[in-house]
Amino acid sequence: MSAPQPTPAPLTRLVEELLQHGGPLPIVAAGDPVLRRTAEPYDGQLDDALLDRFTAALRETMLAAPGVGLAAPQVGVPLRIAVLEDGARGPGEALEARGRTPQPFRVLVNPSYEPEGEARAAFFEGCLSVPGWQAVTARYARVRLRGQDERGRAVDEVFTGWPARIVQHETDHLNGTLYLDVAEPRSLSTAEAVARHWSQPTAETAAEALGFELP
Repeated sequence: MSAPQPTPAPLTRLVEELLQHGGPLPIVAAGDPVLRRTAEPYDGQLDDALLDRFTAALRETMLAAPGVGLAAPQVGVPLRIAVLEDGARGPGEALEARGRTPQPFRVLVNPSYEPEGEARAAFFEGCLSVPGWQAVTARYARVRLRGQDERGRAVDEVFTGWPARIVQHETDHLNGTLYLDVAEPRSLSTAEAVARHWSQPTAETAAEALGFELP
């Protein structure tokens, strides 16, 4: 008689269930408790093959949304894993104003960041877990990111401009923080209103019209 198979750990079972149907994963919306919890440090809870499948699904989900970053809690998995990728497409004036440069696909495991300097930049920001809304959010203009990649290799890198914003946004997700927690409340706008009124490269016009200050 064969030996009984061990029962999969809860996180393994959760990820396997998410992946069984294929295609983009459902994105968890604001109000779900998983978005407000500190995610569990990744310490090999998924074997390499399952981790590869999961990060590939995160990428597929991010690109289909479309977005430039996605954290594991946004698909209901409370692990400190995030992905990012940015083709940096759009009007050149806006790309330049935001310091937005192309970023290749990468997996961030157990990331943390710290600011390098006090300079901050404020732009409209959105979130796949808060669909249909944007708000001006001041972020550090330059941060140092530490963590690992999907194979456990150390990551120690400085990000500036829009890539620094993505790093902060996704790492905040792993700490239970949504961008709305740190955004300028008076700037909150529907995506349609942003497209109609605030398509300028910077947020200065919005700040003047809606009555808030920029850093």
